[in-house]
Amino acid sequence: MLVFNIVLVLMIIGAIIAMEIKDLLSSVIALGAVGMGLSLQFLLLKAPDLAITQLVVEILVLVILIRATIGRNIEKEYPKNKFRYLISGLIFLILFLWFGIKALNDLPKFGSALMNMGSRYIAEAKDKTSAVNVVSAIILDFRGYDTLGEVTILFASVLGVLSVLRMTKVKKRIDK
Repeated sequence: MLVFNIVLVLMIIGAIIAMEIKDLLSSVIALGAVGMGLSLQFLLLKAPDLAITQLVVEILVLVILIRATIGRNIEKEYPKNKFRYLISGLIFLILFLWFGIKALNDLPKFGSALMNMGSRYIAEAKDKTSAVNVVSAIILDFRGYDTLGEVTILFASVLGVLSVLRMTKVKKRIDK
């Protein structure tokens, strides 16, 4: 739990740095650090599939944002009314802490089984799905939407990388 909280604090610091730093490229890198922290959080919460998906998407987004920001340094405009800026920040911080505490309280107690669904899936797979293969029943019936979402994210990531690589080749041809 201590590692979880340390990573959470580092993510909050990274998010604040991403918002407050004036250099756009540094802001993108700080945002990438927050995403990597989120991937680590998923891994600490025993969700390796989400961690891998978050890592793939984070790397893709980071590459695209770095390519978009290289050579550009846009000054940030801060609102003139800092009181409104402060109030909205405080409201966001309170809501973030409230949801964070609520989420941490819903975690299973230390030492209790994390995977209660596995035994239920195995026991009910044959009766509820009429599938011969239990693994197929779990992937396609019980967790069908989850699998579809992961496959969609990975497919979109591959398309994004291919489009970025294609843009580089087209630009090199135009420059010649």
